[in-house]
Amino acid sequence: MNWINELLWGNGIAHSILILSVTIVAGIQLGRIKIFGVSLGMTLVLFTGILLGYLGFRIPADTLHFFREFGLILFVFSVGMQVGPGFFSSFKKGGVTLNMLAAGVVLLGVITTLIIHFATGIPASTMVGVMSGAVTNTPGLGAAQQAYGDLFGTPDDTIALGYAVAYPLGVIGIILSMLFVRYAFRVNPAKETEQINREAGQNNHEATPVSLVVKNPAIFNKPIGELAKLLKHREFVISRICYHNTNLIDIVRADTVLRENDKIFVITAKEDAETIKTFVGEEIQMDRKQWIPAQSQFISRRIVVTKPELNGKRLGDLQLRQLHGINITRINRSGVDLVANPSLNLQLGDRLTVVGSELAVNKVAEVLGNSLKRLNEPNLIAIFFGIALGIILGNIPFSLPGIPQPVKLGLAGGPLIVAILISRFGYRYKLISYTTQSANLMLREMGIALFLACVGIGAGEGFVDTIVHRGGLVWIGYGFLITVVPLLIIGTVGRCVYKLNYFTLMGLMAGSTTDPPALAYSNTTAGNDIPSVSYATVYPLTMFLRVLAAQLMILFFYA
Repeated sequence: MNWINELLWGNGIAHSILILSVTIVAGIQLGRIKIFGVSLGMTLVLFTGILLGYLGFRIPADTLHFFREFGLILFVFSVGMQVGPGFFSSFKKGGVTLNMLAAGVVLLGVITTLIIHFATGIPASTMVGVMSGAVTNTPGLGAAQQAYGDLFGTPDDTIALGYAVAYPLGVIGIILSMLFVRYAFRVNPAKETEQINREAGQNNHEATPVSLVVKNPAIFNKPIGELAKLLKHREFVISRICYHNTNLIDIVRADTVLRENDKIFVITAKEDAETIKTFVGEEIQMDRKQWIPAQSQFISRRIVVTKPELNGKRLGDLQLRQLHGINITRINRSGVDLVANPSLNLQLGDRLTVVGSELAVNKVAEVLGNSLKRLNEPNLIAIFFGIALGIILGNIPFSLPGIPQPVKLGLAGGPLIVAILISRFGYRYKLISYTTQSANLMLREMGIALFLACVGIGAGEGFVDTIVHRGGLVWIGYGFLITVVPLLIIGTVGRCVYKLNYFTLMGLMAGSTTDPPALAYSNTTAGNDIPSVSYATVYPLTMFLRVLAAQLMILFFYA
């Protein structure tokens, strides 16, 4: 029976993986239980880990540290890959406001911490640990420990203990703050979703179909190619034409000549639609199905780009219209229809709407790949290459004027930033960043589960002792104040003053506290990626400010 004893209480790899697996399974199962209609989901993995750690189950420190950091890297990298394509556009639409609000959360947290320090006399180093735990910011904890150790040569255990006791209720406090905002302002999730869909439908760059009649004498008897030159700064594709004299519908080519009263089917960006209508003639109500009559010899089909060598290629460079006599009217990317502009760079996973004869469309399918099997293959090179670059970036020290110790983005901030950049610009360097939603979700959930299990097991051993004998119970209360006071203030400002969508606000609150469990809860509640987008929008700046604030507070009081 020694093997059982070794498996349960030993120090081997098998023991470590067993404990982590049991923690994750039990935590996820408990997280499905709803209390007053609310379930904590993945967060219960943390508390299951604390319980097992308190009961005496241990994992060697080096192994625990590895699994914790690797899990965190997997989680933030997957989030970055998921939200990267829409990150920069979301920043333009309101990212400055979101980052200002997130910075407000950080500043209010520091002010609350300082007020508690001066009012109670608790050492500043302990309060920095409590603050880091209250906002679930591990890099801030590491920065505070490093700054203190550099000053005195020995660590301060109360920094880590303050973090450990404040962390669990910090997670709960963030989620409770979200719930408070939801019920205080009577948020209706269905209406919030409807608002998101309505705003998405108002995207001026999204492709929209328009049927027009040629009425402008300036373009009578002019080829389509010349029309494209006259409107070269507008995004549009003329797909089909219905000749006035014969009512014959045909595919448009560059040399197709426009005549008075001809009807054309145009795909254009919404912001350019009015200009196109005014220039061509007048709009008519003609259903899209009418542009492909039953007796027609051409078809419309969606073809998926799956050939790696096409990643980053300009659509116009493929010369598909000239070589195969087809039209590409729209490109669907991440659920959004884009105008098939010749200058648009293709990305793996793009779905092109191709119109032409069946033979020509089949030829184009061969050119583009259209192999879902190939698309489902994981692109591990991009993932691990990105993780490697992220770790390098996270460990680069940044020196700031007036601060004796350099600051770092850490193992969370670096991979997140690199993932966002790769998913958005990787195609320019022939780097295939496409992953299926299921693959991304698997990496994300596995990462956060490992991270939470390790944090819980690590904090479980001294958790009760700290609470009972070292004043930790009071630290928990102070940590809770540091968590909820800034979030409630900024949450109210964001909702009342800036009229933020609730799902966006959830991501802001999770990102401003750099809290992956809160993000997981937000995504589950929202049922969409809106929280992840706002989380990723504020996360880099917030992470930097959290690390900087922790270091500055130590240096201010002890340097």
